[in-house]
Amino acid sequence: MNTNLQNDPPVTVSVQRRVKPGCEQEFEEFLTGIINASMTFEGHLGTNVFSPTDPQHPEYLIIFKFDHQSNLRRWEESDCRRQWMARGEALTVGSPIFEVITGLETWFTLGTRKPMLPPPRYKMVTVTWLAIFPLVNVINILLSPVLKTLSPVPRSFVTTAILVPLMTYVVMPRMTRLFAHWLYPKVNYDSRTN
Repeated sequence: MNTNLQNDPPVTVSVQRRVKPGCEQEFEEFLTGIINASMTFEGHLGTNVFSPTDPQHPEYLIIFKFDHQSNLRRWEESDCRRQWMARGEALTVGSPIFEVITGLETWFTLGTRKPMLPPPRYKMVTVTWLAIFPLVNVINILLSPVLKTLSPVPRSFVTTAILVPLMTYVVMPRMTRLFAHWLYPKVNYDSRTN
């Protein structure tokens, strides 16, 4: 594995906030502002917002993704974020609840209302293998005319350049939902979210 990725892995941060009654519209505007601000920072990969739909759980769940922990740190330590967080404080009740997930665990996130511990590593390895094995074979079969003409290193480069984004954005979110009951046996979740 690339040393840079070992020391500076991709990272996902989930934040739970409870909004003061009557401040929902202002909080939605605040979210638009802070998300737009975070998008201007290097390494920002996207943000998901899960608005409350259950009166029993009136918290918003906001998930930020960054390509490297160092880029997340730049965002978190910026004056821009500090100013936005100060605005958000006036609209919310209590302290925010943060959860930071790095490495392989970022592939195993569900759209739940509550932050969760990642599943056991053996389960993550099993589901990852079940996703990668057929995907590598499909890529090799579909691209065999092109891959045959390349030497081993460029062939691996092309294969992994296709494999990693597919795993991150397409395959693993679906595999996590498909195997959710096995990965998270004690969690109630909405499989339609995320």
